[in-house]
Amino acid sequence: MRALVTGGGGFLGRYIVEALLADGHQVRSLSRGAYPELEALGVEHVRADLAGPVAEIERAFRGRDAVFHVAARAGVWGPRAEYERANVLATRNVIAACERARVERLVYTSSPSVVFDGRDHLDAGNDLPYPSRYLAHYPRTKAEAERLVLGANGRWGLATCALRPHLVFGPRDPHLIPRVVERARAGRLPIVGDGANLVSLTYVENAACAHLDAALALEPGAPHAGRAYFITQEEPVRLWDWLGELLDALDVPRPTRRVSRRGAYAAGALLESAWRLLGLSGEPPMTRFVALQLASSHTYSMEPARRDFGYRERVGLREATGRLIADLRSSPANAR
Repeated sequence: MRALVTGGGGFLGRYIVEALLADGHQVRSLSRGAYPELEALGVEHVRADLAGPVAEIERAFRGRDAVFHVAARAGVWGPRAEYERANVLATRNVIAACERARVERLVYTSSPSVVFDGRDHLDAGNDLPYPSRYLAHYPRTKAEAERLVLGANGRWGLATCALRPHLVFGPRDPHLIPRVVERARAGRLPIVGDGANLVSLTYVENAACAHLDAALALEPGAPHAGRAYFITQEEPVRLWDWLGELLDALDVPRPTRRVSRRGAYAAGALLESAWRLLGLSGEPPMTRFVALQLASSHTYSMEPARRDFGYRERVGLREATGRLIADLRSSPANAR
């Protein structure tokens, strides 16, 4: 397979690149920044802006059998226009470039947040509807991009699908878990809700392998063509217990302060208003979206992915958590 990975230098993107290389595929990466570590792996790297003119990115798509569109603007706070540009416009351009270059397969990295409506989702399948409103630009723009990708399935001989890995974690994570640990160490991590919510996590290597499984089985008329799939560990966790065990291993005090779901939501609404009115930099310490995410249960069934494109979990939860702890311990911020 001759693959192109957008955002190949990012957290999940690099694992996808490495999985492709390990499987003997030819890999090209596309992103705005320079990534010498990719070139050291023998990856051809193209620097371009996905949200710029399509003609400027089309050359990176030529000669590719499959495209993994991983690049995105993540986070829960920021200007609407930046999310529109990075997540929606860039995805329109990726689809257009696939058309021009006659790419056969497009796998899009989506997010379970595209169907998050603030309520508990337990062992959910792929039939959850998009909500009528979103509390952050990220899930809204990711949902719009997902619709674009799935809507392009079957056009110009292109087969598409979307994967929704949930709370991706693992070594080299620059954002999610390190930020949680940092806040806990500073005493700024409250337990939101009753602390008993169940959550599905996704080890980064499993997420990467799921992308390969989906691409290798993707073709016009395939069971997963034109559809979106959740990707998570088979075993869900009690979120606050799992985080507590992680913090114990790092000698970081567990959070003890508790905030009700309603209280956190109200605080998030107030802080969002303050940040907008005062033009404060950074993101609020709490938002409505984050409050509901931290307090609710969201677990997902892997049966559709197993059935339709042969996905299987490579690294179990216990081993994945152990690898994460070892990586965090080796970082300067957590070294004992």
